[in-house]
Amino acid sequence: MTAPQVDAAANPVQVESEKRSRRGIGYGLAAYSLWGLVPLFWPLVNRSGAVELLSHRVIWSLLIAVVLLVFTVPKGWWSRLSSARNLSLLAIAAVTISVNWGLYIWSVNHGHVLETALGYYINPIFSILVGVLLLRERLALVQWISVGLAAVAVVVLTIDYGQLPWIALVLAGSFATYGVMKKQLNAGAVETLTVESAILTPPALAYLIYLQTTGALTFGQLGGGYSALLASTGVVTVVPLLFFAASATRLPLSTLGLLQYLAPTFQFLLGVFYFGESMSVGRWVGFGLVWLALMILTGYGMVRAGTNRKAGRLRAAERADRGSEPTVAEPL
Repeated sequence: MTAPQVDAAANPVQVESEKRSRRGIGYGLAAYSLWGLVPLFWPLVNRSGAVELLSHRVIWSLLIAVVLLVFTVPKGWWSRLSSARNLSLLAIAAVTISVNWGLYIWSVNHGHVLETALGYYINPIFSILVGVLLLRERLALVQWISVGLAAVAVVVLTIDYGQLPWIALVLAGSFATYGVMKKQLNAGAVETLTVESAILTPPALAYLIYLQTTGALTFGQLGGGYSALLASTGVVTVVPLLFFAASATRLPLSTLGLLQYLAPTFQFLLGVFYFGESMSVGRWVGFGLVWLALMILTGYGMVRAGTNRKAGRLRAAERADRGSEPTVAEPL
């Protein structure tokens, strides 16, 4: 006698949940794949300096973000962000992400794609350290082991490079700080990008005006196609962010945590096989230690997520059991 088959349509909630998860994974793959392939874009505009490219990225991102804000974000968003605390957090976030963007552009266009990949590989570990330093979070032993392995990797790479892998450290540190600031805000991606870009736009415009007065501005001087590429820096910024925001609302953090390694993996592969950057034995050892640290950290995170889900199901079952018990009328 065979067990009765369960029709998927009999549980529409589960079916809808699975569809939502599949869409979330698709959006996440799109976001991190685009971020991972960004090194292919910046050499197309390498006749402009990194600061000019950063300025264009800020200004064009603001224009796109404002359009999205008008058509997709409900009214009242400004009242949620306009407190002195939130504006201070957004200002710090704007400064840190501008450092991150500018250094990333410079690094890609100066032959340091592998070091940018290293920076985004170690970013989760830096996020842990920032949580300890700024938020006074306590770490489990497994997390300390991952931090220790990453520290050894930095020492190995320092010996191999002959200097600190400063590009990777600054990228990881700035992005980890940016993440902590955004975590404190708990606001939407479009709203925060709009405010951050608005904060950065005055100095960005001032720099472009300065370049214009000195005759060094490339926008409008190297043909319409090149100017269009400069304008598309806003698209390069906003589109992956929108995919990520759509993914984050549909997937648990544990799944997003796995997807995030796609971007530095694409960057690593591009650095080795497309840009032809060298990988010495010391660099393989350093990257290997980082990958080991991330495997330990990811495994720990998956175990914790599974434990939390199990505990949540048990609590839900207990509440359901209590709700099904017959109620006893109170005496008058």
